[in-house]
Amino acid sequence: MKLSGLAALVIALVAVTVFAQTPRPFPTPPRSGSTAPVPQQPPSQPPTQEPPRGEAPTEATLGVPIYPNAQFVTSYDAGLGQRYYLFGTQASFNEVVTYYRTILKQKGEVVFDQPPTHVFEVGRFRAETMAFPPGVTVKDFSMGGSEGYLNPKPGGTPKVFATIVQVVPLPRGAAR
Repeated sequence: MKLSGLAALVIALVAVTVFAQTPRPFPTPPRSGSTAPVPQQPPSQPPTQEPPRGEAPTEATLGVPIYPNAQFVTSYDAGLGQRYYLFGTQASFNEVVTYYRTILKQKGEVVFDQPPTHVFEVGRFRAETMAFPPGVTVKDFSMGGSEGYLNPKPGGTPKVFATIVQVVPLPRGAAR
């Protein structure tokens, strides 16, 4: 039985798709004395003393100050045992950035102009133990005529937040 060129190509593509390994976009380098990459394991202990689900973390839990009068919005699993925490405020983006510049004693960095997003690093990023760099990110949700970030709490006040602050704490025992 002779296959046409198109049929042979389709069969070859299916075979390659079925039997080929999916390449890793960022392979991990082999560790010393090892010939194959060692898969990363999440830390055995959580990086911080997490508050019970739904409860707001404290400044002591996060290791960084929380903007005054900011409301805890939610937290998300970041992977590798990390979480990140969102806080909303009616304060302007510039007020919040100025607060963190003063409190953290660093300039930080503007990472996006539209919408304005400012990042303050609070520790060294270690890819082998962290999913996100530890830091404080401030994002303006009121620019360009937007009402803001919707408060996810039913009937919550305010209905929208002008600025959102994301905190990724340092894992427990990590050096600043």
